[in-house]
Amino acid sequence: MEENTREHKVTIDNRSRITVTAVEDVESFDEEKVIIITDMGTMTVTGIDFKISRLNVEDGQLIIEGEIDEIQYSERAVSDGGGFFSRLFR
Repeated sequence: MEENTREHKVTIDNRSRITVTAVEDVESFDEEKVIIITDMGTMTVTGIDFKISRLNVEDGQLIIEGEIDEIQYSERAVSDGGGFFSRLFR
């Protein structure tokens, strides 16, 4: 993994709000699962009733609200076309 210049933090408030920093992109999003590309690898958040209340890729910050059940990291996968939001706003 390459040298990180941003600090990666995950903050969970009452299992109903998660704030993630050092976000590069959102690979996919629905009401039950969000796949996030971070400086530390791919992060998958599962739960119910998810809503993205803030996404700022320039600052690397993402805030998701909903009921959080699980967070999982995996090694960074090579993406062929960017994440969901980068494809959406081309």
